[in-house]
Amino acid sequence: MIVVKLGGSVMTRKEEPETVDHGALDRAAVAVAGAVEAGADVVVVHGGGSFGHHHAERHGVTDTAGTHDPAALLDVHGAMKRLNDAVVEALVAHDVGAAPVHPFSVAHRDRDGDPTFPSGGIATMVAEGFVPVLHGDGVPHRGEGVTVLSGDEIVVELARSLSADRVGLCSTVPGVLRDGEVIDEIRSYDEVADVLGGSDATDVTGGMAGKVRQLLALSAPATVFGLDDLEGFLAGERVGTVIRGGDD
Repeated sequence: MIVVKLGGSVMTRKEEPETVDHGALDRAAVAVAGAVEAGADVVVVHGGGSFGHHHAERHGVTDTAGTHDPAALLDVHGAMKRLNDAVVEALVAHDVGAAPVHPFSVAHRDRDGDPTFPSGGIATMVAEGFVPVLHGDGVPHRGEGVTVLSGDEIVVELARSLSADRVGLCSTVPGVLRDGEVIDEIRSYDEVADVLGGSDATDVTGGMAGKVRQLLALSAPATVFGLDDLEGFLAGERVGTVIRGGDD
């Protein structure tokens, strides 16, 4: 079981609201199609890029700051659905049995902000030969209205609940960098605090610090890599930066 996230900044032009980078998206779709054809079970998650982030920022919605404004919800969720449609269509064009899954309808946060993401339906989709395609989204948050559930958080939740063998984050950089060079492996946050903003840095909706913190909590190895290495990662090659928090 492989859970892979396609970063929003990889597939969209972030400086242009709601603009897909079709060339990059097609490259990603070809890589996923190859893995599926080879027999891998794959779950795809994608970020917001120039779609969801643009609207969330405009409405002041984050993973902790919510809104009760239906218009704000529809702006964020609608944008993410449009990007999800583009990702699903790209995969289908390469004969992948992609199935859209919109987190707003199935996930939520409790009063402490902890996410709940039922994965039974996702597991059933995979068992029946589909490739679920999820995305960062606005979700109901007890006491806050609607807040953002990031693609990174969804990856972590699914990796745990589906007992993923491998987890990958496809980014705009070839891995976690120190002085411009890819760090081969990370086993603790302290090892890379100097390049990620210090030991007390917090960032759960984006940025490398938040990604590394969350991936270190997984039992399965996780990898951060660039688009050029997506095909290799899906084929089982060692690429980018491997993060082994709970994996011995």
